[in-house]
Amino acid sequence: MIAHSIISLFLTGLYLLVLAYLIKGWAALRRPKTDGASLTTRVTILIAARDEEERIRYTIEDIIAQDYPRHLVEVIIVDDHSTDNTADIIRSYAADGIILMQLREDKPLNSYKKKAIAEAIARSTGELMVATDADCRMGKNWLRSVVSYYETHNPVMISSPVTYFEEKTLFELLQTLEFSYLIGIGAAFIGNGRASTCNGANLAYRKDVFYEVGGFKGIDDLASGDDELLLQKVAVKYPERIGFLKNSEAIVYTHAKHTLQEFLQQRRRWASKSTKYKDKWIVALAVCIWLFNLSLLVNAALGFYDIFFLKLFAVQVLLKYIFEVAFLLPIAAFFKRTNLVGLLIILIPIHIIYFVYVGLIGNTRKYSWKGRTVR
Repeated sequence: MIAHSIISLFLTGLYLLVLAYLIKGWAALRRPKTDGASLTTRVTILIAARDEEERIRYTIEDIIAQDYPRHLVEVIIVDDHSTDNTADIIRSYAADGIILMQLREDKPLNSYKKKAIAEAIARSTGELMVATDADCRMGKNWLRSVVSYYETHNPVMISSPVTYFEEKTLFELLQTLEFSYLIGIGAAFIGNGRASTCNGANLAYRKDVFYEVGGFKGIDDLASGDDELLLQKVAVKYPERIGFLKNSEAIVYTHAKHTLQEFLQQRRRWASKSTKYKDKWIVALAVCIWLFNLSLLVNAALGFYDIFFLKLFAVQVLLKYIFEVAFLLPIAAFFKRTNLVGLLIILIPIHIIYFVYVGLIGNTRKYSWKGRTVR
């Protein structure tokens, strides 16, 4: 019992230290000053699309409406073997300068998305690649804010904020809170000078740097990872020149998953990337957090037989709650969603179970993505 308690408290202390580190990293980020931006950078917006007929029109129209010199913007959308009207919708915007490419890969791949992005980059004429997804929305100053940061701070890669919106159920609101936690982790690591995670729905990088690090070579055997794994390759060569754009005008909006099955498939896909992480310190950290959540489950189960373990579980959860509120409040305030933090008391028990579950299956099973079974 003593050894068990020591291990549980050690894992709890480790998790709280991680959260303190993240709180420090988020606080270190400031809204960047962009007064010196000339807005003369030629930009290529990259989108890989598959079966997105329901929402891609809104994404395209938001891009067309950007307050940025039109002659400096190139938009390339790669249709990845869509089975619906996605390609026809993209084609209908040709007069607005939207370029349609169609992926014509005959041999089976595990990462069609990386192939689509790589082919679009090969065709592009821009200096700065700005990647987003075909189901995203953005304000009219999105591109201006990204380029202004690029021109005034000279990063080689820019991770920018993403959040969910238009939630209709409690399940979707809980996803928004949890997703804010994930975006905050990526931002905080960058704030601490150690880039590790990002989101491909809002990611910019220099074209020459993409080729300098070998593009997706070495990470193209996984379906996912066009964002985080690329960032980690860039971080090896340019550790001090990756920035997080803490600017509300740079936020990209997308939707939470409607069903539990869709949600778990997405999280499986995200977890699968960890096998390719180059920074073993990050991997070790993730394992420790997983072990902390496992200890919570074990203590909760043992609490049915001995009240001591129930008290230990209660102490762990209380500390977890206090530190997570401290971390999430400023992030939620940035997204103007502070009301969501109140849902943390509901999310915590669900998140403990789900985190342990996804950690177990994320690297051991294939999953479904865009109608394909991949790994």
